[in-house]
Amino acid sequence: MKLRKAVIPAAGLGTRILPASKVVPKELLPLVDRPVIHYIVEEALQAGFTDIIFVTAPDKDLIRNYFSTSTNLTRILVNAGKEHLLDSVTSLMESARFTYVQQAIPLGLGHAVLMAREAVGNEAFAVLLPDDLILDAQNSIQLLAQVHARTLTSVLAVQTITQDLISSYGIIRPSAEQDCAIKVSGLVEKPTAKEAPSNLGVVGRYILTPKIFDLLEDTSPGAGNEIQLTDALHRLLEHEDIYARNLPGTRYDTGSPLGLLKANIAVALRRKDLSSQAALALSEELTMTKRC
Repeated sequence: MKLRKAVIPAAGLGTRILPASKVVPKELLPLVDRPVIHYIVEEALQAGFTDIIFVTAPDKDLIRNYFSTSTNLTRILVNAGKEHLLDSVTSLMESARFTYVQQAIPLGLGHAVLMAREAVGNEAFAVLLPDDLILDAQNSIQLLAQVHARTLTSVLAVQTITQDLISSYGIIRPSAEQDCAIKVSGLVEKPTAKEAPSNLGVVGRYILTPKIFDLLEDTSPGAGNEIQLTDALHRLLEHEDIYARNLPGTRYDTGSPLGLLKANIAVALRRKDLSSQAALALSEELTMTKRC
């Protein structure tokens, strides 16, 4: 069956980026002229997904508002002769079906995914974490979908993690590798560098089979007293094979102040309409800083 549904967990509190996230959800903080979550939805649509399922918190209506058509804004732009701006506002809304489910209490990524069970149904689906922006690569979720098409299994995105950051990631135990697909023999959530079975950490892209929902329902809280998706995936190995795909490209953690800053710089420097001005602005600021 063709992959159709993509889940985007967006219920987190965004504590790493307070106080900005007190009013504006971290997923709506801007990367140049559009919010972080806009890029994640674009990635899913470009990979052929047609159903986007947002898992949000009760107080995150702004995400729903962003992906809704504003008749007032449309009227204002048309009356002002700025119809050319409408496409940037409406193109995503016309390209997919959007569904919203709520995670009333933030009990972890595994719990957030479980909240999407009814909306997903009994089919394989994607999960894209909006904190992870991946540039300079082929479409990341599409690379995972290609592995899934061959294996019909869950597929995890991984990247090489430095020793000092291993304890912040789920780490896979790899076995055989063929055609860019790494067979996974085990997973450990946030191990110490000494205990880690490899340096390949799971990053924010997944293709999951529906069996994961049964296991998430029966998964006890783990690291951070949260229901960890990694723990359920470890148990999934008892029932099904799991593969991983090492993603090329540069990943930016937009859920942290420094990561969001780096992502803004990276996006600006890659845009044809902004790259030269962005490079000049950076050069000028660096010069001013040195003078001070």
